[in-house]
Amino acid sequence: MIRKERAILALEDGTVYRGYAFGHRGETVGEVVFNTSMTGYQEIMTDPSYNGQIVTITYPHVGNYGVAIYDMESNKPYVRGFISREFSGEYSNHRAQQSLEAFMQQYGVVSIQGIDTRALVRRLRTGGVVKGVIAHRSYTHPEDPYGEFTPAEEQVYVSRALGHQDIDGHDMTREVTTALPYAFPTLRHGKRVVLMDFGIKHTIIERLAEVGIEPIVVPAHTTPAQIMALQPHGLFLSNGPGDPAPLEYAHKTAWELMGLLPTFGICLGHQILGLAAGGRTFKMKFGHRGGNQPVKNLLTGNVEITSQNHGYAVDIDSIPNGAFVPTHINLNDGTLEGMAHSRYPVFSVQYHPEASPGPHDSRYLFDRFIEEIDAFDGGNGTPIVKASAGRLGV
Repeated sequence: MIRKERAILALEDGTVYRGYAFGHRGETVGEVVFNTSMTGYQEIMTDPSYNGQIVTITYPHVGNYGVAIYDMESNKPYVRGFISREFSGEYSNHRAQQSLEAFMQQYGVVSIQGIDTRALVRRLRTGGVVKGVIAHRSYTHPEDPYGEFTPAEEQVYVSRALGHQDIDGHDMTREVTTALPYAFPTLRHGKRVVLMDFGIKHTIIERLAEVGIEPIVVPAHTTPAQIMALQPHGLFLSNGPGDPAPLEYAHKTAWELMGLLPTFGICLGHQILGLAAGGRTFKMKFGHRGGNQPVKNLLTGNVEITSQNHGYAVDIDSIPNGAFVPTHINLNDGTLEGMAHSRYPVFSVQYHPEASPGPHDSRYLFDRFIEEIDAFDGGNGTPIVKASAGRLGV
């Protein structure tokens, strides 16, 4: 029998799961969440929206197709840790360059396997997301990596989880945004669009380029004047991690540019638009994370199978004067999944239309963005009075 190095997952509520070490040997702390996708572990790990979080994969076997550089959503993993029922030490895929464990070791991702992930997910669904610590015995006791943690040691990690800073009220975007602006190379000239990077995924930039946009990616703190100096045809607000409420600089920018440029927001960008318009956001019990979320388009009646990753939602009723109207809802819990401004060419969705669980259910949103840009009479700086709300059908 092969001996495995011991590891624990200690939650702030006092629960401790005992398992085995995988990936980089060490300790890590973060908010424990779960994702219901059956594949895409590399995309999940490298999505900056997971900054500050330890991700539990509900699918029981992870790592069997290895890691390919082409599937990176950013330049490195941003998850604080990874949890699976079983990680595969072997892989089979002609596209892969390395195993999942080698990838985790290369980038310092601390992980645990061998725990009852069904019990963990049920706890998260019942009580909501919690903070937790993954600790490897080989890191704390290198002379005895196969031994058990003592009850006293386990309580130390429970206390460490309890004392960790909450994601609520903390600006996580500053840790993931680009330091300098950059232009994404395209094969043809198109509409110049400024992409505010709150933690943008590479696939989003690629999808925008595919529909005829010349993307210019700028840091999250870029001012309205700096954006307008680039003479863009449109504005895109990206996905990103954590609580949208502390990003007051982004709310201000979105508010000052609202109506001056056709604007499309995704995930955190959607939440920022809601806050910029005077609305409120709230933290969800356990959020939406996975590639199987059903969303209904209220304008067409069509249902889209979507990829999602968020723990906060916009309260549409809190937005004053009916400035935004709902366009999409989640069929599982009825939360807002999309909205459009009642006057200006500004719209947003809570999910990821660049992803492919449908596989192309939501791609029309990128085409609609181009249509909004083409229809916008912005040559003299005067916004058209034409709402996005009526233009988001298929």
